Amino acid sequence: MSDIFENDIDSENINLSALEDGDTNDSGEEFVYDGPLYNLKLAYSCESVYAKNDKNIDVRVGESVIIQTRYGRDMTKVLGISKKPVGIKPADIVVIERKATKEDYEKAREFEIKEKEAGRVFKEKVAYHKLDMKLITVHFLIDEPKALFFFSSDNRVDFRELVKDLVSVFKMRIELRQIGVRDESRIVGGLGVCGRPFCCHSVSDKLRPVSIKMAKDQNLSLNSLKISGQCGRLLCCLSYEFDWYNEARKKLPNEGVHIYYDGTNFKITEVNPLTSMVKMLSEDGRLLEVNAKRFVRDNNKWKID
Repeated sequence: MSDIFENDIDSENINLSALEDGDTNDSGEEFVYDGPLYNLKLAYSCESVYAKNDKNIDVRVGESVIIQTRYGRDMTKVLGISKKPVGIKPADIVVIERKATKEDYEKAREFEIKEKEAGRVFKEKVAYHKLDMKLITVHFLIDEPKALFFFSSDNRVDFRELVKDLVSVFKMRIELRQIGVRDESRIVGGLGVCGRPFCCHSVSDKLRPVSIKMAKDQNLSLNSLKISGQCGRLLCCLSYEFDWYNEARKKLPNEGVHIYYDGTNFKITEVNPLTSMVKMLSEDGRLLEVNAKRFVRDNNKWKID
């Protein structure tokens, strides 16, 4: 779920829809779980997982537990308890099976060394088979013999022969996962144009798909360089902040609205939800900037109090 800020780009000369995520439809349906859930994190893929504690295991923040992830049984870190989890589906909820043991932690430290070596072997095999693949990260599951290789590529890759070579080297199940540019940014991390860590890496990996409409509703320039991130897709903070802008705008008049004030007609030319200031242009050429708190609705019409 980021630069060069100079001249705006004519939206007719660039396909802005190419910056959007594949599915930008928001169903509006929110699943609500009856009870708190533990928020867990897979460190290697920076994915968050919600889990039930049906076995009433004594789990504390910062500890690690074993769960069934979509990749297999593995160790995850406990971030805390979520009383009202947002943006999850029933299928996303797993069960905490047990706390990580001393042996699990030791195995994890040993695997960190093996993963670096596995990355080197992977790159050698990719070069040998002349495949267009960029390795992102490697991970060995803690609770079952399986290795995950996350890679990116501009094209679909036939890696069947590569998998055979990797199985012969590591003597375990091998799973190769081709990921997109947004997933790569989520895993690798980095700093956005705001100077803060990527939202998809540090805030949440479950942001809704980002659309051009979100940029328009936030009065942002449709310059692709300004509204896209290092991943080449729309900034995921557009989605993260979208609800706030929606709520803030409900309390403000829209651009283009006409208001009679100080003996003449004014037209609202700019609304800034962040500063709560509204700019108005009068028929006699005066430009006023008014605090949004002064605007009130009277019979579905805006006026200045």
